[in-house]
Amino acid sequence: MGAMGRKLKIISLYTGAGGLDYGFEAARFKTAVAVEMDAACCRTLRYNRKWPVIERSIYEVPTQELLEVAGLDSGEADVLIGGPPCQPFSKSGYWAHGDALRLEDPRAQTLAAYLRVLEEAQPRAFLLENVEGLSYAGKSEGLKLLLDAIKKINKRTGSSYQPEFSVLSSAAHGVPQMRNRFFMVGARDGSRFSFPSATHAARPEETDGELFEGGELKRYSTAWDALADVEPDPDEDLAMRGKWARLLPSVPEGENYLWHTDRGGGLPLFGWRRRFWSFLLKLAKDRPSWTIQAQPGPAVGPFHWSSRRLSRRELCRLQTFPDDVEILGSRTAIQKQIGNAVPSALAEVLAREIRRQFLGMRPIKGCSTLLPPDRGDPPSPEPVERVVADYRHLAGEHEAHPGTGKGHAAAARVKVRSA
Repeated sequence: MGAMGRKLKIISLYTGAGGLDYGFEAARFKTAVAVEMDAACCRTLRYNRKWPVIERSIYEVPTQELLEVAGLDSGEADVLIGGPPCQPFSKSGYWAHGDALRLEDPRAQTLAAYLRVLEEAQPRAFLLENVEGLSYAGKSEGLKLLLDAIKKINKRTGSSYQPEFSVLSSAAHGVPQMRNRFFMVGARDGSRFSFPSATHAARPEETDGELFEGGELKRYSTAWDALADVEPDPDEDLAMRGKWARLLPSVPEGENYLWHTDRGGGLPLFGWRRRFWSFLLKLAKDRPSWTIQAQPGPAVGPFHWSSRRLSRRELCRLQTFPDDVEILGSRTAIQKQIGNAVPSALAEVLAREIRRQFLGMRPIKGCSTLLPPDRGDPPSPEPVERVVADYRHLAGEHEAHPGTGKGHAAAARVKVRSA
């Protein structure tokens, strides 16, 4: 039976909470098997869908077992998808630590596991997702590993995978969140993939106007578009905790702790860039959200514009998960599952193109059902409160950050190495 007469099937590795899978599902694919070792993610997957889930490390799952669970032979899967966790290539890790170990870090070996399944399962196409740092200029050893390995796979198996890669902006494709992700896509028959063009952009008054390309692009989806109709569960405790909880109401919408530096509009309570970007970061109704963090501390945002933590449903909306999906677990487990996921609407954009370009399927009509509706102009920003007395003693001169890899923590590591 040809592709036109059957359900397109995917093999999903490093499935997590299913961000990629829900996007492919929206593009009319079916997850034939998912491999995930995190117990909380597996509970979430089984609760929401009837996909076969192998709850083990991919290192412990032979490809033949994976294919048997999926009911497929080698060469029959339509697409292999997955986002190998690669912290060594992350921007946040580099910001905090300077040069990372990268390929020397054992966590980078997740790429090799993905490539092993690619070689042995021989899907018609593959999609690999990762942090944008995988392709940083001058630090692209992970990318080189992938490209060299795929050439060797082609030579050993007679396949003709021609990988194309790009860093895509989620917001540029309608997701109400600023998140850049690396994608590599290839087809077994050697077809070349053309990444879809942006469909959304910032408002002309927020840029030089060129992003709109003559007004053809829609405006970015905003946090208001995504969250306006969400009513958090009254049993969900969303109060901010910790040392800085009472300072958050003094930060305006769309600002972070930099508001309270000598270059901001508030009191000089902190040194410029001395904190991580998402410290005291608050959503603005008229803009997309910033990246949802997987492991935030008590003062790490983004926070709701009403100076509280985001609810489970709000986090899912910003990540464009389907509304019928419920993430299970503790607050920490929920945040980790959602923060590590790929925005499902962005996955759908790519899945639609893979269907059309590689698998001979007719284009799906209409826009993604996972994107929020355009709710028009949002209400005015919330009022900003005065800094309470608890923090006023911090006002004064504070040293600015000296630059990437030169902060206190990096200097301490250099001192230890040279000792």
